[in-house]
Parts: sequence; structure tokens; C-alpha cells
Amino acid sequence: MTNVERWERAAEWPLVGAALLFLVAYAMPVVDPGLSAQVLGACSLVVKVTWAVFVVDYVARLVLSTERRAFVRHNLLDLAVLALPVLRPLRLLRLLAFLAILNRAGANSLRGRVVVYVLGGTVLLVVCGALAITDAERNQPGATIEHIGDGLWWAVSTMTTVGYGDRYPVTTTGRFIAVALMVGGIALLGVVTATLATWLVQRVAEVSDEEQAATRAQVDALVTEVRELRELLTNGAPATTSTTSEDRASG
Repeated sequence: MTNVERWERAAEWPLVGAALLFLVAYAMPVVDPGLSAQVLGACSLVVKVTWAVFVVDYVARLVLSTERRAFVRHNLLDLAVLALPVLRPLRLLRLLAFLAILNRAGANSLRGRVVVYVLGGTVLLVVCGALAITDAERNQPGATIEHIGDGLWWAVSTMTTVGYGDRYPVTTTGRFIAVALMVGGIALLGVVTATLATWLVQRVAEVSDEEQAATRAQVDALVTEVRELRELLTNGAPATTSTTSEDRASG
């Protein structure tokens, strides 16, 4: 195990906690913009602290990495999220680490892991998409998404590729969020379809195996009966011949 892997394993749960705190602190002002100044200040402080935690994690992994250039290339999203304030909602992607933990703890089969990822990913996409689009669109000229309810409705209809058109983004940031949500929704639908197809193929294979096993058992039983009949015929032939000879002699 490398130093980076040791750090990631040790920091996994703290980062999940930080991501959850960030989710709450980020969501509260979006859901209720009329919060008091003290609550808004506390939420802002939590967001800054969690951002600092993510910075420490990124720097620690960079320092511990033996191939730092390769590390930067493979973690461009993490760097962008930390460097660009407009990508602040993407820090919610840290919650994906929580899915990885659930995956190891509660799913023993490949299909079980897929179900965990699909369910968790769907909830995260809907919630994060609704929060991000509401935050980006609220109070903008011509905006059709002003409240979290509008954001949730838009996120669900967009992720499922329904797209009613009654709610839509008017800002550049909102359109980027829409693109990310559409791509994520299509990917999730593909995973669901592939999982169902795999399950059906597995069930058909199991039924075929059972039928083949039954056929083999019938053939084996038939072979056994034929063998027993052959043995009876083979063992009974001499006795019949001897009895016939004795009858002729006595006659």
C-alpha cells in the first residue's frame, strides 16, 4: 500500500463528515434565504472550514505522491473545485466517498454494489442539482427557478431526460449544471438498464442450467437401467442354457 492510499484510507471518514457538513451549510441558505444573519454567518464559516479541509487533503495527497505531475493530471476536478469559486457546489462530490464506504460494507455482489451506487448517485444528483441550480438562478432576470421546490422539479425532470420545459436555467452557471445533470442522468439510466439486462441473463442462465441438470439426471438414470438389464441378460443366459441341456439328457 502506498503512502497516498494510506492517507486516503485514514482520511476517508473525516472527509465524508466534512462533505456532509458542507452539504448542510450550503443547503440551508439555499432552502431558506430568509435565515438570520447569525445562522448565515455560521453556515459561511462551516463552508470555509470544510473548504480548508479539502485543501489540506489535496495538498497532503500531492506531497505524498511519488508522481506529482501525474497526480495533478488525474485530479484536475479536485483542483478546479478548490480553485474556482463558481464550482463550489461540486465539492458535494466528496459525498461519493460515502457511497464507496457503503459499497464495501453492505454489498457482497457486483449487482449489489451497482444498486448501492445507482440509488446513492441518484439521490446525490437530484439533491445537489436542485441546490446548485436554485443557488445559481435565484433572483436572476427572467429566472424560472426561484425556490428549492422549483429546483427539485427541474432536477428530476432533467435527470430523467423528460424535460417539460416549464423550468429552465437562464444563467451560464445554471446551464453548465444542466449539462452535468443530463450527462449524469443518462449515465444512471444506462447503468440501470445494464443491471436489469445482466439480471435477466443470469436468471435465464440459471434456468438453463437447471434444465440441463435435469436432462443429465434422466440420461444417467436411463444408462443405469440399461446397464442393469444388460447384466441381467448376461448373467441369466448361462443358467437357461444349462437347464435346457439337463432336460434333454433326462429325456
